[in-house]
Amino acid sequence: MKLLSQRITCSHTFRRVLLQSIVIMGLVSNGAILAGATEKTLSLQRAVTAAQSNDPWLVRSEHAQKSVESMSVAAGSLPDPKMNVALANFPTDTFDIDQEPMTQIKVSVSQMFPKGDTLAIKRKQLEIVGSQFPFQRQDRKAKVVVMVSKLWLEAYKAQESITLILKDRPLFEQLGDIAEASYSSAMGRTRQQDIIRAQLELTRLDDRLTMLRQKKEMAIEQLSQWVSSNFRHEYVQEDIAGSDMRVSWSQMELDRELPKVPMLQPAIYLAQITVDPQELFTYFSTHPSVSAIDRKIKASDTGVDLARQSYKPGWGVNASYGYRAEAQNGSDRADFVSLGVTFDLPFFTENRQDKQVESALSNTQAVKTEKWLLIREMISKFENSRTQLVRLEERQRLFERDLLPQMHEQAEASLTAYTTDDGDFAEVVRARIAELNATIDALGIRVEKQKSIIDLNYFFMKDADQIIAGNGNAGELK
Repeated sequence: MKLLSQRITCSHTFRRVLLQSIVIMGLVSNGAILAGATEKTLSLQRAVTAAQSNDPWLVRSEHAQKSVESMSVAAGSLPDPKMNVALANFPTDTFDIDQEPMTQIKVSVSQMFPKGDTLAIKRKQLEIVGSQFPFQRQDRKAKVVVMVSKLWLEAYKAQESITLILKDRPLFEQLGDIAEASYSSAMGRTRQQDIIRAQLELTRLDDRLTMLRQKKEMAIEQLSQWVSSNFRHEYVQEDIAGSDMRVSWSQMELDRELPKVPMLQPAIYLAQITVDPQELFTYFSTHPSVSAIDRKIKASDTGVDLARQSYKPGWGVNASYGYRAEAQNGSDRADFVSLGVTFDLPFFTENRQDKQVESALSNTQAVKTEKWLLIREMISKFENSRTQLVRLEERQRLFERDLLPQMHEQAEASLTAYTTDDGDFAEVVRARIAELNATIDALGIRVEKQKSIIDLNYFFMKDADQIIAGNGNAGELK
């Protein structure tokens, strides 16, 4: 009986010593992971700034605007005058210029004047079309912020999930060592299936790490297409394509701290009831994408005025001078001067002018419909993102207040029970796996919450930098 008591005491002491080493091993491993982080990090703000700087779409937009602005000046100018030089009434028998009195060398000039205010309206219309581009660029920058931020956050979630698993992996290794040592020494109730279970969980963790590394690398590679200056050099500035600014993107690390994106309209985002569509319409009517369509509508309205000019006559003037040589007997012949005016007679308007105005009016209504469709789509997407944010807020409170503490208590309780020979090894492993999964789920909730806030900020921003509340001074990549 005394020998049995000594064996039980040794078993308990053995487990406590090994479990204390687990805690120490976990702390050392966590510190090593943090200390081993590479200095070549990419922050969210840096990624966004680099993406906006390297976006060829913005360069194309600027050139397109310059093209339209130049065309507006050309469209508002009168057409070039036309000059005509002719030899009139030449005799075909001798081709002698002074043989016949009607033979002359004729020079004429003509100038056309478009109908009504056509030139001024065309110029105004193109100026309005050109005014769309700044709003389109602003909307493009905002969409780049949203897209790049989501890619960055996706890579961040994978990176930090890897960190959490690497932090807990030594714990599962030590649990396997405990099970194997206890089974080998025949002290305690450890079974062979416990050893297999520990090895199985390690294998599963390794597979999970591989999948997470794949997700991170894929997100980083997608990010590289936006933030890498090499793409700008190749497609926009070919003269500096030989730059050595190259980064090993597969090895790029992100900042370890999750950025906290402020809400531009927290009262609206977290409202428990559906937001009044009319209130949203008021907000969204000033959005850059809607403002661009407003300019398109205004240009279309100008197109109606332009079509109505077709009812007015177009005018043209012409003048010609005809030189005649002296007669064969030496007498002078008078030169001829001609003046003329031409103009349209818009009498038959039913199948031409009327239809042009009708077409312009229909085009305006079509563009207005485009605006209503866009705002309706924005309201729908806003409500979807807002509902998602409200539920994520609820889940985050539930995780932080109840679920994570309860998971930790369960893991500690199962571990304590196992150390006193009152618990099952499989239950210890299950509890630790459940705690790890809950921690990773909590990380995913925090990341998805930031994504939802970014989506919502897009709808209420006046400037693209407001989406993640950056100051625009992100600096360069390290």
